[in-house]
Amino acid sequence: MALNKTSPIISWLRALARSLHTEVGGKGVGAVGMCFSGGFALGMMVDDIMIAPVLSQPSLPLPVGKDRAASLNLSPDDAAVIAQRAADGCQVLGLRFDKDKLVGDRFSSLRSLLGDAFIAIELPSQSPKDHSVLTEQRDEPSVQRVLQFFAEKLK
Repeated sequence: MALNKTSPIISWLRALARSLHTEVGGKGVGAVGMCFSGGFALGMMVDDIMIAPVLSQPSLPLPVGKDRAASLNLSPDDAAVIAQRAADGCQVLGLRFDKDKLVGDRFSSLRSLLGDAFIAIELPSQSPKDHSVLTEQRDEPSVQRVLQFFAEKLK
């Protein structure tokens, strides 16, 4: 996976979100990315239709080396658009276990890119294997926070 380049799947996901929004309507769309897809909702923010992005344990690119551990998997142009959207008020919810090595330094990168628009939920790890906040090591308050975020943004 190349650094400083937005994943090609993001274009398809943006088109899907636009299509669904046209079909269903509403204020906009929300998305939850988890693990390998963890950062996809961030890349989808390039389109104004994405108003409720949730990043749960974003893990790509795999954090091998300092640059990859901090990478948000975005092109510079996409990162600039996303930073402006955040400055204009679009918030991003991020969830992770604090000792999850697969997330690398991405939460620091998210704070730098998004500023106060980044809502970080960092749970204390009970085990070195803790990774899946919303599924395998499900944290119910975090699940409820995601649902609340969607309700706030989408209704």
